[in-house]
Amino acid sequence: MAAPRSVSERWLRDGLLAFFFFLHVFSSAAGTEEGAVTAEFDVRPGGMVHSFSKSLGDYECTFTYAAQGGTNEQWQMSVGVSEDSSLFSCSVWRPQGKSYLFFTQFEAKVKGAKIEYGGAFSAAAARGQSDVPLKEEEFHVTETTVSHREGKFRSELSKLVIVARTAHDEL
Repeated sequence: MAAPRSVSERWLRDGLLAFFFFLHVFSSAAGTEEGAVTAEFDVRPGGMVHSFSKSLGDYECTFTYAAQGGTNEQWQMSVGVSEDSSLFSCSVWRPQGKSYLFFTQFEAKVKGAKIEYGGAFSAAAARGQSDVPLKEEEFHVTETTVSHREGKFRSELSKLVIVARTAHDEL
């Protein structure tokens, strides 16, 4: 994924990201399950590859990872579809902020949509702290995945965010 070329492109991308994250949190808190769904799961160390998936209608997000050190951590996954069904979003994060696990690999994959924005963070916003993005060389984004870059990823992960365009057509 190419980096935004200008401040206005970066502002638009960040604004879109913030809007859909807010949509996930608000819809989940309001109990709306048709627009967004949030689920908790444990990220387990031990070096084994694990996956967690959540679907919403025709769309699915799968988080696959391997981690070492520490004990299980509670994480959350939110998936949502925009009101006009043109965008699907997926957020995976540790609500407490920074993860203390050592990730050896990660991948977030969407089905049914093509990624327009994908971001990975070493710390998630919590307790007055801001998100801390990974360096661009640590991960890569394709049409359907956000994943670690072998040999470049520094093993710190606390949040992944995807906003993807669906194949939805207006009649």
